[in-house]
Amino acid sequence: MSGHSKWSTIKRKKAATDAKRGKLFTQLGRELTIAAKEGGGDPDVNVRLRLAIDRARANNMPKDNIERAIARGTGEGKDSAAFEEVNYEGYAPNGIALIIFCVTDNRNRAVADIRHILSKYGGSMGEGGSVSWQFNRVAYFSFSAEGKDEDQIFELAVEAGADDVIYGDKVIEIIGPVDAFKEISDRLEVAKIQPDEAGLRMVPSNEVTLSLEETLQVLKVVDLLEELDDVQDVYSNLHVADEMLEELEVA
Repeated sequence: MSGHSKWSTIKRKKAATDAKRGKLFTQLGRELTIAAKEGGGDPDVNVRLRLAIDRARANNMPKDNIERAIARGTGEGKDSAAFEEVNYEGYAPNGIALIIFCVTDNRNRAVADIRHILSKYGGSMGEGGSVSWQFNRVAYFSFSAEGKDEDQIFELAVEAGADDVIYGDKVIEIIGPVDAFKEISDRLEVAKIQPDEAGLRMVPSNEVTLSLEETLQVLKVVDLLEELDDVQDVYSNLHVADEMLEELEVA
């Protein structure tokens, strides 16, 4: 897990261009819309929406954009769209399993774009259930380790029902069952800890380690998939070894 988080941090640093920021705003806007559609427009009672707003603000998304996205979800916006969540399964090069989470207003476009990238780079689409058995859905939180007391974090996590706390040099991760998500989120808020990432994610039961060259092939496909407007998240069973991260950062 920590390798994935460090790689995500590296990618965020690389995503400073206007084009990639526009893509990020598209993703954030769709998450706001779906969260509002499912749980209503009040972040005080809709935890998913509250976290989506926090993430949007952390990435400097304009207030008007946030409000319009929420209005689309509640049906109040003039440009309300029929967005829906849909997931696809498949394989990247070298047999790496993928689960691709989308928010789209056009399923045919989403699946066609995903199939094109996978086919072009040596991967393939899979049937529903073909790889999902290799993953578990968990509540996941990560935040800066700077100034944090490890014992306090551990106690907070255990009392909230978490399964694991991973301490890195710069990042702390908390992992727990899905039904503990709100409790962990609430306790972090009381402790005035703002997660850099908070949500439900798919964690592989077993990870696969590849060579640096093969790892780069897989990450290229994952990056291309994540650049699609319809794609929100891509999960894989690839293990990104710590010793590879420095080379990946300059790749």
